[in-house]
Amino acid sequence: MIISSWNVNSVRARINNIKEYLKKSSPDIVMMQEIKTEEKNYPFDEFKSLKYESYVFGQKSYNGVAFISKSKLSNIKQNIFKDKMKQSRIISGELTHKKKKINLINIYTPNGNPVDTEKYDYKLYWLDSLIKKLKSLLKTNENIIIAGDFNIIPSAEDVHDPKGYENDALYRIEIRKKLREMYNLGFHDAFRYIYPDKEEYTFWDYTSGAWQKNNGMRIDHFLVTNSLLKNIKDVKINKYPRGREKPSDHTPIELELT
Repeated sequence: MIISSWNVNSVRARINNIKEYLKKSSPDIVMMQEIKTEEKNYPFDEFKSLKYESYVFGQKSYNGVAFISKSKLSNIKQNIFKDKMKQSRIISGELTHKKKKINLINIYTPNGNPVDTEKYDYKLYWLDSLIKKLKSLLKTNENIIIAGDFNIIPSAEDVHDPKGYENDALYRIEIRKKLREMYNLGFHDAFRYIYPDKEEYTFWDYTSGAWQKNNGMRIDHFLVTNSLLKNIKDVKINKYPRGREKPSDHTPIELELT
Protein backbone atom coordinates (compact mmCIF):
# COMPACT_ATOMS: atom_id res chain seq x y z
CA MET A 1 0.00 0.00 0.00
CA ILE A 2 1.24 3.48 -0.92
CA ILE A 3 0.03 6.45 1.13
CA SER A 4 1.13 9.82 -0.23
CA SER A 5 1.14 13.26 1.38
CA TRP A 6 1.25 16.39 -0.75
CA ASN A 7 0.70 20.09 -0.17
CA VAL A 8 -0.79 20.78 -3.58
CA ASN A 9 -1.04 24.58 -3.19
CA SER A 10 -4.56 24.77 -4.69
CA VAL A 11 -6.27 21.60 -5.87
CA ARG A 12 -8.03 23.42 -8.70
CA ALA A 13 -4.92 25.22 -9.98
CA ARG A 14 -2.89 21.97 -9.90
CA ILE A 15 -5.60 19.55 -11.04
CA ASN A 16 -3.74 18.50 -14.20
CA ASN A 17 -0.51 17.91 -12.27
CA ILE A 18 -2.36 15.94 -9.60
CA LYS A 19 -4.13 13.77 -12.16
CA GLU A 20 -0.84 13.12 -13.96
CA TYR A 21 0.70 12.08 -10.64
CA LEU A 22 -2.19 9.72 -9.89
CA LYS A 23 -1.91 8.08 -13.31
CA LYS A 24 1.89 7.82 -13.12
CA SER A 25 2.38 6.76 -9.49
CA SER A 26 -1.03 5.25 -8.61
CA PRO A 27 -0.92 5.80 -4.83
CA ASP A 28 -3.69 4.10 -2.85
CA ILE A 29 -4.35 7.19 -0.73
CA VAL A 30 -3.27 10.81 -1.09
CA MET A 31 -3.45 13.16 1.87
CA MET A 32 -3.60 16.65 0.37
CA GLN A 33 -3.04 19.96 2.11
CA GLU A 34 -3.66 23.58 1.17
CA ILE A 35 -6.42 22.67 -1.27
CA LYS A 36 -7.65 26.29 -1.09
CA THR A 37 -11.28 25.63 -1.92
CA GLU A 38 -14.65 24.98 -0.33
CA GLU A 39 -16.35 21.63 -0.83
CA LYS A 40 -18.84 23.13 -3.32
CA ASN A 41 -15.99 24.00 -5.73
CA TYR A 42 -13.86 20.90 -5.13
CA PRO A 43 -13.24 18.70 -8.21
CA PHE A 44 -14.91 15.52 -6.93
CA ASP A 45 -15.74 14.25 -10.42
CA GLU A 46 -12.18 14.69 -11.71
CA PHE A 47 -10.91 12.28 -9.04
CA LYS A 48 -13.89 9.95 -9.30
CA SER A 49 -13.07 9.45 -12.99
CA LEU A 50 -9.74 8.02 -11.84
CA LYS A 51 -11.44 5.75 -9.25
CA TYR A 52 -10.62 7.90 -6.22
CA GLU A 53 -13.16 8.88 -3.58
CA SER A 54 -12.69 12.28 -1.92
CA TYR A 55 -13.12 13.28 1.72
CA VAL A 56 -12.83 17.03 2.09
CA PHE A 57 -12.54 19.71 4.76
CA GLY A 58 -12.32 22.86 2.67
CA GLN A 59 -12.05 26.58 3.15
CA LYS A 60 -12.50 29.39 0.66
CA SER A 61 -9.17 30.52 -0.89
CA TYR A 62 -7.00 29.34 2.02
CA ASN A 63 -5.90 26.20 3.87
CA GLY A 64 -8.09 23.10 3.42
CA VAL A 65 -7.24 19.40 3.67
CA ALA A 66 -8.55 16.31 1.90
CA PHE A 67 -8.11 12.58 1.40
CA ILE A 68 -8.46 10.92 -1.96
CA SER A 69 -8.56 7.14 -1.74
CA LYS A 70 -9.05 4.10 -3.97
CA SER A 71 -10.81 2.29 -1.12
CA LYS A 72 -13.41 3.56 1.31
CA LEU A 73 -12.20 5.32 4.44
CA SER A 74 -14.39 5.27 7.53
CA ASN A 75 -15.01 7.46 10.57
CA ILE A 76 -14.10 10.70 8.77
CA LYS A 77 -13.78 13.59 11.20
CA GLN A 78 -13.11 17.25 10.52
CA ASN A 79 -11.49 19.54 13.03
CA ILE A 80 -10.74 16.84 15.61
CA PHE A 81 -9.79 19.51 18.12
CA LYS A 82 -11.17 22.99 18.68
CA ASP A 83 -9.38 25.62 16.60
CA LYS A 84 -9.89 29.13 17.93
CA MET A 85 -9.24 30.54 14.44
CA LYS A 86 -11.72 28.11 12.84
CA GLN A 87 -9.36 27.22 10.01
CA SER A 88 -9.59 24.04 7.93
CA ARG A 89 -6.32 22.36 8.86
CA ILE A 90 -7.00 18.80 10.00
CA ILE A 91 -9.07 15.82 8.89
CA SER A 92 -8.90 12.22 10.06
CA GLY A 93 -10.18 8.87 8.87
CA GLU A 94 -9.68 5.16 9.43
CA LEU A 95 -8.55 2.30 7.23
CA THR A 96 -7.92 -1.37 7.86
CA HIS A 97 -4.59 -2.76 6.72
CA LYS A 98 -3.34 -6.27 7.55
CA LYS A 99 -6.08 -6.55 10.18
CA LYS A 100 -4.92 -3.35 11.85
CA LYS A 101 -7.29 -0.42 12.21
CA ILE A 102 -5.16 2.62 11.40
CA ASN A 103 -6.13 6.17 12.26
CA LEU A 104 -4.95 8.51 9.48
CA ILE A 105 -4.53 12.15 10.46
CA ASN A 106 -3.92 14.69 7.70
CA ILE A 107 -2.59 18.04 8.91
CA TYR A 108 -1.63 21.46 7.61
CA THR A 109 0.20 23.21 10.45
CA PRO A 110 0.21 27.03 10.47
CA ASN A 111 3.38 28.57 9.04
CA GLY A 112 3.87 30.92 12.00
CA ASN A 113 5.87 33.67 10.33
CA PRO A 114 6.68 36.34 11.18
CA VAL A 115 7.85 35.21 14.60
CA ASP A 116 6.82 37.10 17.73
CA THR A 117 3.43 37.93 16.20
CA GLU A 118 -0.05 36.49 16.64
CA LYS A 119 0.69 34.15 13.72
CA TYR A 120 3.53 32.57 15.67
CA ASP A 121 1.41 32.35 18.83
CA TYR A 122 -1.30 30.61 16.79
CA LYS A 123 1.19 28.02 15.53
CA LEU A 124 2.27 27.20 19.09
CA TYR A 125 -1.36 27.00 20.22
CA TRP A 126 -2.26 24.76 17.26
CA LEU A 127 0.64 22.37 17.88
CA ASP A 128 -0.17 22.19 21.59
CA SER A 129 -3.80 21.38 20.71
CA LEU A 130 -2.65 18.65 18.31
CA ILE A 131 -0.32 17.09 20.90
CA LYS A 132 -3.09 17.08 23.51
CA LYS A 133 -5.44 15.36 21.04
CA LEU A 134 -2.81 12.75 20.10
CA LYS A 135 -2.38 11.83 23.77
CA SER A 136 -6.11 11.21 23.96
CA LEU A 137 -6.30 9.21 20.71
CA LEU A 138 -3.43 6.93 21.72
CA LYS A 139 -5.49 5.68 24.65
CA THR A 140 -7.92 3.98 22.28
CA ASN A 141 -5.80 3.14 19.20
CA GLU A 142 -2.05 2.58 19.09
CA ASN A 143 -2.00 2.54 15.27
CA ILE A 144 -1.76 6.15 14.09
CA ILE A 145 -0.21 7.76 11.03
CA ILE A 146 0.05 11.56 10.98
CA ALA A 147 1.07 13.12 7.68
CA GLY A 148 1.05 16.48 6.01
CA ASP A 149 2.75 19.82 5.83
CA PHE A 150 4.07 20.23 9.38
CA ASN A 151 5.85 23.51 8.57
CA ILE A 152 8.65 22.25 10.83
CA ILE A 153 12.26 21.65 9.80
CA PRO A 154 13.37 18.85 12.17
CA SER A 155 17.15 19.36 12.05
CA ALA A 156 20.05 21.07 10.27
CA GLU A 157 20.21 18.22 7.73
CA ASP A 158 16.69 19.10 6.59
CA VAL A 159 17.33 22.59 5.23
CA HIS A 160 19.83 24.01 2.76
CA ASP A 161 20.82 26.93 5.03
CA PRO A 162 20.24 26.08 8.71
CA LYS A 163 22.02 29.20 9.96
CA GLY A 164 19.73 31.42 7.91
CA TYR A 165 16.63 29.83 9.43
CA GLU A 166 17.58 29.95 13.11
CA ASN A 167 14.93 32.55 13.91
CA ASP A 168 12.36 31.36 11.38
CA ALA A 169 9.04 29.93 12.61
CA LEU A 170 9.80 26.69 10.74
CA TYR A 171 13.09 26.05 12.55
CA ARG A 172 12.99 27.94 15.83
CA ILE A 173 14.04 25.68 18.70
CA GLU A 174 10.70 25.86 20.53
CA ILE A 175 8.91 24.76 17.35
CA ARG A 176 11.27 21.81 16.92
CA LYS A 177 10.63 20.90 20.54
CA LYS A 178 6.94 20.48 19.70
CA LEU A 179 7.92 17.86 17.12
CA ARG A 180 10.05 16.12 19.76
CA GLU A 181 7.02 16.08 22.07
CA MET A 182 5.27 14.03 19.40
CA TYR A 183 8.25 11.68 19.19
CA ASN A 184 8.08 11.26 22.96
CA LEU A 185 4.46 10.08 22.65
CA GLY A 186 5.74 7.14 20.58
CA PHE A 187 5.79 8.57 17.06
CA HIS A 188 8.69 8.20 14.62
CA ASP A 189 9.70 10.28 11.61
CA ALA A 190 9.23 7.57 8.99
CA PHE A 191 11.70 9.09 6.52
CA ARG A 192 14.44 9.26 9.15
CA TYR A 193 13.59 5.77 10.37
CA ILE A 194 14.42 4.40 6.91
CA TYR A 195 17.10 6.95 5.95
CA PRO A 196 18.94 8.20 9.08
CA ASP A 197 21.47 10.33 7.17
CA LYS A 198 19.89 11.12 3.81
CA GLU A 199 19.51 14.80 2.90
CA GLU A 200 16.38 15.32 0.82
CA TYR A 201 13.80 18.06 0.64
CA THR A 202 10.03 18.28 0.07
CA PHE A 203 9.70 22.05 -0.52
CA TRP A 204 11.47 24.57 -2.74
CA ASP A 205 10.43 28.21 -2.88
CA TYR A 206 9.29 29.64 -6.21
CA THR A 207 11.82 32.50 -5.96
CA SER A 208 15.58 32.85 -6.39
CA GLY A 209 15.94 29.67 -8.44
CA ALA A 210 15.48 27.54 -5.31
CA TRP A 211 14.36 24.46 -7.26
CA GLN A 212 17.18 24.69 -9.78
CA LYS A 213 19.77 25.21 -7.01
CA ASN A 214 18.19 22.58 -4.74
CA ASN A 215 17.79 25.18 -2.00
CA GLY A 216 14.99 23.38 -0.21
CA MET A 217 13.76 22.08 3.10
CA ARG A 218 12.07 18.95 4.44
CA ILE A 219 8.85 20.10 6.10
CA ASP A 220 6.37 17.45 4.92
CA HIS A 221 6.44 14.37 7.11
CA PHE A 222 4.97 11.01 7.99
CA LEU A 223 4.93 10.24 11.71
CA VAL A 224 4.01 6.66 12.60
CA THR A 225 3.51 4.94 15.94
CA ASN A 226 5.76 2.17 17.26
CA SER A 227 3.17 -0.48 16.42
CA LEU A 228 3.45 0.30 12.68
CA LEU A 229 7.23 0.52 12.28
CA LYS A 230 7.56 -3.08 11.08
CA ASN A 231 4.99 -2.34 8.37
CA ILE A 232 7.13 0.38 6.77
CA LYS A 233 8.77 -0.89 3.58
CA ASP A 234 10.02 2.44 2.24
CA VAL A 235 9.55 6.21 2.28
CA LYS A 236 10.21 8.16 -0.90
CA ILE A 237 10.22 11.82 -1.79
CA ASN A 238 8.90 11.95 -5.35
CA LYS A 239 10.49 14.99 -6.98
CA TYR A 240 8.93 14.50 -10.40
CA PRO A 241 5.83 16.71 -9.83
CA ARG A 242 7.93 19.64 -8.60
CA GLY A 243 9.68 19.82 -11.98
CA ARG A 244 6.49 19.99 -13.99
CA GLU A 245 4.90 23.11 -15.48
CA LYS A 246 3.03 25.27 -12.95
CA PRO A 247 3.92 23.00 -10.01
CA SER A 248 3.15 23.22 -6.34
CA ASP A 249 6.15 24.44 -4.34
CA HIS A 250 5.92 21.11 -2.44
CA THR A 251 6.36 17.62 -3.82
CA PRO A 252 4.75 14.35 -2.67
CA ILE A 253 6.26 12.16 0.02
CA GLU A 254 5.20 8.52 -0.19
CA LEU A 255 4.96 5.92 2.59
CA GLU A 256 4.95 2.29 1.44
CA LEU A 257 3.43 -0.20 3.87
CA THR A 258 3.74 -3.97 3.70
